[in-house]
Amino acid sequence: MAGEPPLLRVKNAVIEPLPQAVRSWLVRIIALVVFVAVWWLISGLHLIDEKFLPTPKSVWDAAVRASTWHQVAPGVPREVLGEQNYFLWEHLVASLQRIFAGVGAAIVVGPILGFAMGTSKTINTIIEPYLNFLRALPPLGYIGLLIVWFGIGDTSKIWLLFLAAFPAIAISTVNGVQGVSVDQINAARALGANRLQTIRGVIVPATLPEVINGIRIAVGFAWTTVVAAELNNGIPGIGGLAYLAGQQLNTPLTIACIIVIGVTALLLDSLIKWIGLLAVPWKGKA
Repeated sequence: MAGEPPLLRVKNAVIEPLPQAVRSWLVRIIALVVFVAVWWLISGLHLIDEKFLPTPKSVWDAAVRASTWHQVAPGVPREVLGEQNYFLWEHLVASLQRIFAGVGAAIVVGPILGFAMGTSKTINTIIEPYLNFLRALPPLGYIGLLIVWFGIGDTSKIWLLFLAAFPAIAISTVNGVQGVSVDQINAARALGANRLQTIRGVIVPATLPEVINGIRIAVGFAWTTVVAAELNNGIPGIGGLAYLAGQQLNTPLTIACIIVIGVTALLLDSLIKWIGLLAVPWKGKA
């Protein structure tokens, strides 16, 4: 009110509730701080052997060491870069390049096959069992076969990531096509749209949200298989580095790699969600 004293207006402004987004971020930050504090307390009091649970400082030091030039050993003048002759960010970039190649191919092939399956009962009947069979296979189940076929280079890794991502995108596309309202299709045809116009103007826009959702699932699943993809000759690669560090009982570096893998997964998922909002602004508004 205009006649309110200044102090009262300030007081009322202070007690106004925070926006929902700000509160959500505050809760997340507080939860993270509590988690790190508990971790630091447990490791600092040596309640668990440091070989199994190093302190946050040890993990930070391992990440810094993997990202900089450092001495081979204390007192030895020779310096090496990062870990396994690559910086930590170079390991991450190498894995992302494999992900983009494998998942990128799946993003091209998956919707095409899924659309064909969704619009043709014959094609769907023939391919669906094989697609579900492939979807059910764990990546470690056929990585050895891919190495025999394509060698231990990047080709076998890209194929593995493609096979991990492809089924989710294809199945989501099928569900999207089959979920299109028959009334919408009949309405378009009643207004004079031919088959191509109906596909372009009705079926594709209605299916696109499911395709985006399938890509989100596919990228997440492919990223979880990055360690399996880089078990053999995976350097440079963040998954290969995590695996090698674990074999060498370098727990701080292993945890540092796990944190990088997890944070990258969150950023990739957020990026895909943002692209989805731009690509399908009509989602949920029909």
